[in-house]
Amino acid sequence: MKTWVEISSRRLIANYNLLQQAAGPDTTVLAVIKANAYGHATELCALALARAGAPWLGVADPPEGAAVRKALTAAGMHHQPRILIMSPPFPEDTALLFEHNLTPVIWLPQHIDWLTAAANKASAPLPFHLEIDTGMARQGISPGPELNALLHAIQHNPHLHLEGLLTHFASAEIPGSPLTRLQRTRFEQAVTQTRASGLNPQWLHAGSSSSLDAHPEDTLPWLSNLASSTNAKPMVRTGIALYGYSLPTTEPNIHSALQPVLTWKTRIAALRDIAPGDTIGYNATYTAQRPMRIALLPIGYAEGLRRELSSSNAHPGGWAIVRGHRAPIVGRISMNLTTIDVTEIPAALDDEVILLGDNITADDHAQIAETISYEILCAIRAPAHLTWL
Repeated sequence: MKTWVEISSRRLIANYNLLQQAAGPDTTVLAVIKANAYGHATELCALALARAGAPWLGVADPPEGAAVRKALTAAGMHHQPRILIMSPPFPEDTALLFEHNLTPVIWLPQHIDWLTAAANKASAPLPFHLEIDTGMARQGISPGPELNALLHAIQHNPHLHLEGLLTHFASAEIPGSPLTRLQRTRFEQAVTQTRASGLNPQWLHAGSSSSLDAHPEDTLPWLSNLASSTNAKPMVRTGIALYGYSLPTTEPNIHSALQPVLTWKTRIAALRDIAPGDTIGYNATYTAQRPMRIALLPIGYAEGLRRELSSSNAHPGGWAIVRGHRAPIVGRISMNLTTIDVTEIPAALDDEVILLGDNITADDHAQIAETISYEILCAIRAPAHLTWL
């Protein structure tokens, strides 16, 4: 295997337990495993989290949810988590909702039509969660006349059960954000409208990893009080923090205790000695200033290693770890190949190389690539396996 990912189930479960502790005993944590569990292998993480007792998992779409349900069933799990489909449904996927006991998030009249048709065909009712757009202008229906019209359609539909209301905060990592306050007010309006229509959702959920790590006082007491006042249960959805990362914040709550879950590895495919004046890689951006020993790695941007981690003589790039030592990337990262400097390291052919892990974090890659850790992790393309380490 030329490149692979090791997922620490011990760290994943520890992060989940830490997040549940931060949320408090009365607030449920939904573990988000969409987008291949942020590059961490959806089905593997689902299995570890389900065994840890996670009551809810969040995925992107019905096919992803179906794959998770099949994996949990194949593992012999009799008591399985609920699975929330967090992105909009399409007509061709609605049958999967019934077949695999998946709970969709909806907000358009067309969603009601599609689910009703599928429910009629399946001869079974379907619980769903309704998303409220409170300020993201992305998913969700706005409080006011649009919401009233949709609630009216739901009221007269015996096939669908409004189980939850949710929204998503745009600036949860910013303490005292005026936008968060506005979004909270709009969500309260939607809850009031919904209850006035005679519908009483069992779940109210808002918030993300940042809501637990960055100033939880901005979200958790408010959400708990709102749920309590309506006889509903509060829930927060956490993604990136499960995997040991969080967005930058001025006063982190639990960030220092979170542990990166993923270690990304490859192997040395070849070694080469080069002389001073030799150039390395496309466009000769790196010229050896001294005798060097270069290791070739069978991985590049096609596997998710960002091209921005390339280096030149004027600008350092990223690095890997070989035999416990830092080995700088030299020259440009190409599609499936990368060169690193092992001049001072007793490296050998087929040695294991760490690309992420062992003091190289997704934040390190993100800083060089001028992006966020989410993008670094989600871009990884490598087979994965669980480990307890």
